[in-house]
Order: sequence, then structure tokens, then C-alpha cells
Amino acid sequence: MSALAEKIPVTIVTGFLGAGKTTLVRHALGGARGRRIAVIVNEFGALGIDGELLASCGVAGCAEDNIVELANGCLCCTVAEDFLPTMAALLDRALPPEHILIETSGLALPKPLLKAFTWPAIRERVSVDGVIAVLDAPAIAAGRFADDPRAVAEQRAADASLDHDNPLAEVFEDQLNAADLVLLNKADLVDAAALARLRAEIAAKLPRAVKILASEEGKIDPAILLGLAAAAENDLAARPSHHDAVDGAHEHDDFVSFVLEIPEQQDFAPLLARLRAAAEAHDILRMKGFLAMRGKPMRGVIQGVGARIQHHFDRPWRSDETRAGRLVVIGQRGLDQAAIAAMLAG
Repeated sequence: MSALAEKIPVTIVTGFLGAGKTTLVRHALGGARGRRIAVIVNEFGALGIDGELLASCGVAGCAEDNIVELANGCLCCTVAEDFLPTMAALLDRALPPEHILIETSGLALPKPLLKAFTWPAIRERVSVDGVIAVLDAPAIAAGRFADDPRAVAEQRAADASLDHDNPLAEVFEDQLNAADLVLLNKADLVDAAALARLRAEIAAKLPRAVKILASEEGKIDPAILLGLAAAAENDLAARPSHHDAVDGAHEHDDFVSFVLEIPEQQDFAPLLARLRAAAEAHDILRMKGFLAMRGKPMRGVIQGVGARIQHHFDRPWRSDETRAGRLVVIGQRGLDQAAIAAMLAG
């Protein structure tokens, strides 16, 4: 048996806000076929929405203690404080996982995390099986993360977020540069011509040959996602980063998040309208949270990317929890929290 085969494989799922990473991880867990898979989910913001969604996904054989949430800031910024102790705890279990999935926050840069896998305490026991970059196909088709200087110049007047020096574009590029597999998710929301154009544009950005696949709602066979055997920690030079530095230091000061309390709602429609209006008026990047609906025993879930808002019920409210709505709002620095709260209050 090779040294690589003896190590526990780790798959890193990266991608921008709302691209569909959590949904992808849930599908991977659902297709685990009895394998012991642990998930480390890194939430940006004070309220751990993604961790709760994964823990309540109801996947057979996926014990709740196999979902580990790191909510103390962006994982690539807190490698020593959070990631390494968490990995050690998983690996030291009496029955350690057979595969580990790491869902990074939408703001995470993969390179500092990959560098952590070269540390002796980690390198001897695990290997990065692959880095999966999940992309929001309709968002990219709309030019939200364009990095072509000419395209940026043309759109700059209409959308300041497309500035060539904007860290959003750099985060996007870093995630692509680190990838071993790229998923154009939500492919059903763009036409065939747009999808073909996106494939060509993404391929042109990649620093090396990487497979690009289309997906809908993160539905990809786990056999494709798991088992890439990339050993990415041995291939760092081929994964360039805008933020390469001796100490790996970088900042995410251009992003902010806050939590809003949402009172019990009579129905979804009025709130959804207010959410869309607030997203458009304040250029909100991401909204996600839980709602209590009057007369409904099930907990409501809100997932929003820009003005695209989705909702569903995920599970019954437990008897030991308060029926209260909470919403995480994420955007660039300068968000008017008071104004957004007023719009959502109706």
C-alpha cells in the first residue's frame, strides 16, 4: 500500500457566497454508502446557518457529531487557532473518519488552508484528495466576477463591484487557481449557449488543465467528487494566489456580516418581497437564515444570493428551542444595517 493510500483523504469545497457548497456536501453525504465521512463547515458571520442545515439534513449514517462547525472567522485566517486542533480531534477519535469534507466560507482563500496540510502533524496523517470550486453559473454569466480588464472598464460605471482591484475578483480567481475540479452549478438557470461560453471563459482563466462540469442543485455523483487523489499539498506551486505571502497573511476587511432577528411571519410572500427589495437597494451579497411561520410546526429556511431568494421547510421546531427567526446578512463594507433592518421590518 502506498503512503498516500494510507492517509485519510480530505476534499476541500470552495466557492463564492451562495454558489451551492452546502447543497453539494449534503448530496455527497447522501451518497456515502456507509463510509464514515466527517464534515468541517466554516461559517462567516455570527450565526452558524450552514452547520445547522448540514446537521439537520437527515442523511442516514451521518451522526451529528460528524458535523464540526468553525464559526470564529474565515478558516484560512484561523488555521492555527481552529483548523489544526479540529483536525487533530477528528483524527484521534477511536474510529476516525474515512474521508473528511471541508466546506470553506465563501470568502476563504484556499492557499493558506492548503499550506496547513504541509505541516508535519497533518501531512503524516491526511492528504488533500482534491479542491472542488463551486461556481454560481448565472451570477458569472451576468458578469459579476469578471476579471478581464476591458470588460471591467466597460462595466465599471454601472457596477463598482467589478473594479479590477476589487478583492471579490481576487478571491474568485484564487478559488479557481486552487481547483482540481470546477462545477458550474445552477446550470439549469442559464441557456446552452451561455453555459458553453462560461466553460470556455473559465478554462481560459485556469492555470492548468482542470475538468469543468455542469451541475444542478449540486447533484454530482460522489464517486466523481471523492477519489481525485490530487495530493494538492504537494502541488502548491501550480496553484498561484493573489495573496501569496511568506506568512500567508491577508485581510477580509471589505466584507461585513450581521444578524437580524425576524419575528414570526404569517406567510413567506411579503417577507420575500422585502428581502428582494433590500438586496437590490443595498447590493447585499448573501442572506440566509431560519424563520418561524405562524401555525406551522416546521422551521422555514431562507437562502438568498443577491435578489434570488429561495425558501423551504427543513424540520419541525424542537420543543427545547425558541420559535424565532434569525437572518445573516453578508455584503461589502458600508452596508447600512439600520436601513436594511427597517426595510425587512415592513
